[in-house]
Amino acid sequence: MTGFARAAGATGPVHWAWEVRSVNGRGLEVRVRVPNGAEAAGEVARTALQKTLTRGQCQLSLSLTKPETAARVRVNEALLAALAEAVARVPVPEGIAPATMDGLLGVRGVIESEEAESVETESLARDLAEGVVRLVADLVEARRAEGRALQEIINGHLGTLIAIIQAAEECPARKPDAVRAKLAASVASLTEAGTGLDPDRLHQEAVLLAAKADVREELDRLRAHLASAAELIAGGGAIGRRLDFLAQELGREANTLCAKANDITLSRIGLDLKAVVEQFREQVQNVE
Repeated sequence: MTGFARAAGATGPVHWAWEVRSVNGRGLEVRVRVPNGAEAAGEVARTALQKTLTRGQCQLSLSLTKPETAARVRVNEALLAALAEAVARVPVPEGIAPATMDGLLGVRGVIESEEAESVETESLARDLAEGVVRLVADLVEARRAEGRALQEIINGHLGTLIAIIQAAEECPARKPDAVRAKLAASVASLTEAGTGLDPDRLHQEAVLLAAKADVREELDRLRAHLASAAELIAGGGAIGRRLDFLAQELGREANTLCAKANDITLSRIGLDLKAVVEQFREQVQNVE
């Protein structure tokens, strides 16, 4: 779910740039930071990301830069001439100074100023929306590139887990003869110690212990979970949460196998299994 994308452009004198960063997350969270006045564009971008992505924490930002330009000043010469002519025709009462140029220039409409270049709000909004389309497409491609690399890593973990499960299947300690010999030795040591225990009762308990120590069901469930994970990966799509669930189930079965192991060799296999399951779990956190 890691990715970065940038889309930039210019609308008149305004230069704008969208940037988005995506990192791992259990769900989808989009945080938006835009300049004052651009909140509507930010919501358009947020909605686009929410419709496209399903997992990840996204940081989205917009920068707007407008170069400093001096305003253009224009003198309305026709109005100034008309004012001067009108003032010249009016008799000036005694004690009042005649009109001056700076006074006439202060009359509203004589001095006009306008921005060197203006930007239409609709044009900027349209360009920002088009930039969001490019931004989201680039982010999706970046995340897909990461996904292709992760697929190889995760498939490697699945292959390792299958090999470890096969090793558990073939572990000599799981063979009926080995289990029988170990239990027989335990029963013999108890009866020879003169503890007064009933041999028939000991035999029944030994059978129960053997049944509890059997990891056949755990191995079958582990294989089933690995098959489900392989099918999800082959099918593609938004599979991160389901892979995360399977990783939890694999970890639970690995823990049970270790707890039921009655031999040091099988215990070591179980520990190896747990280690690879944890590596698998860490990687699927990156999958959408």
